[in-house]
Amino acid sequence: MHLRITHFLPAVALTLGACNASVDAGRANDGFIEELPEAVAAAAAPYQDLRHVRLLPEDGCYWYRHVGPVETTLLPLRTTEGRPICTRAQPRPPVSG
Repeated sequence: MHLRITHFLPAVALTLGACNASVDAGRANDGFIEELPEAVAAAAAPYQDLRHVRLLPEDGCYWYRHVGPVETTLLPLRTTEGRPICTRAQPRPPVSG
């Protein structure tokens, strides 16, 4: 099963990269994406606010608005496995040991 997930994520990244131009056109005045691409919504873990998502050009990743007890901040949108959802591949941390 792990092999399938590994193969799925690059496909999502490629699909999302193709949607990149349409994302800017679909932004609301407050900067949040009006209609999240289906592939992003399907990959996102359920505890995140998918109504308030931004695609940041600095890292090419999706971030969602988290309203906490003290402050409201942007957090990286993640898959159920905890991986960030991005339009381009992110560098992997070096393996130690």
